[in-house]
Amino acid sequence: MEPLPGWDGCEGGAVGEVERTPDGRYVVVNGRRWRAEDPGLPEEVAGRLRRALMAARREVGAALRAGDAERERAARARVGVAKRALGERGTPWWEQSEAERRERWEAGVAELGV
Repeated sequence: MEPLPGWDGCEGGAVGEVERTPDGRYVVVNGRRWRAEDPGLPEEVAGRLRRALMAARREVGAALRAGDAERERAARARVGVAKRALGERGTPWWEQSEAERRERWEAGVAELGV
């Protein structure tokens, strides 16, 4: 297993090691397979997108605790934008050209303002 840059391990916040599938397209966490972020993302951009993703996830939790459905919808939408920009949702990054991959993350960065 190799450490995943910027990944917080999902438990306890410490940087952890994750298992990757042999093709590198997925990470396996607690036996569940998740699409890996696009390895072609510049690290600086990936870091900004990860921070935006985590902030949006925290906002979802805050909205749920507050019982604010509109705030929750907006936060979940930001989670989706960040995950698409990272390549974790939408058309798989390995099926996209370099130009399409760049367009995907640039659009996410612009929409999130990060």
